[in-house]
Amino acid sequence: MCAESDELIDLGIMDWEENNSNQVINVLIVEDHEITRVGLKLTLSQMPLLKVIGEAEDGQSAISRALELKPNVILMDIGLPSMDGIEATLTIKTQMPDMRIVMLTSHDNDRDIFAALAAGADGYCLKEVSGTQLSLAIRTVADGAAWLDPAIASRVLKASAQTGQIHTSENLIPITQSSSIGRLSQREMEVLALVVEGLSNQEIANRLGLSVETIKTHMRHIMEKLAVSDRTQAAVKAMRQGLV
Repeated sequence: MCAESDELIDLGIMDWEENNSNQVINVLIVEDHEITRVGLKLTLSQMPLLKVIGEAEDGQSAISRALELKPNVILMDIGLPSMDGIEATLTIKTQMPDMRIVMLTSHDNDRDIFAALAAGADGYCLKEVSGTQLSLAIRTVADGAAWLDPAIASRVLKASAQTGQIHTSENLIPITQSSSIGRLSQREMEVLALVVEGLSNQEIANRLGLSVETIKTHMRHIMEKLAVSDRTQAAVKAMRQGLV
């Protein structure tokens, strides 16, 4: 990830901490590999205001632990025994719609990505994510926003741009209007629309008759307001929520 994105991640964490200074996020880890669970627990224990309150090794246990512990956020693997993470997510979301779930997986195929989003996942991270990025993903999702790994976001954006909806084999996730639109200025909306078209900062500057530095400033404000860490995620969120 570029230095600008890393800086935005750090800014995102600081902003979240300023606005939620006394709010601890309780996390449930659902992962069938013990070593991975231990590593995740250790990583999250070093992050301010994140607390692991439970673990589960399979989908069925994830459901029962979620009902019992009522965590703020669940980190959910997909490849689980007895019941996979997608089915577990769907079951949990059906019973507890407000439960926030981040898929943390090595699965990067379109079928699992779109199925997880259709099941109600609020975030999708690949396991090579850094501890800092994972922390921000958890905080972002806990705050009610969505999070997509940049490598995943580009696929979702492509599907959204082509169809206006996100397809799965069984479901369609419609694009809905969001209150985020009220937080963006008219110029920021213009810049965001051009990002969705795939234009670079230089191309956007040329189109709007502005300097590249001005466009970078607008992009920074857009990403902060939409609670995303890069331009791809901003474009995805804009498409999914009907902002452009």
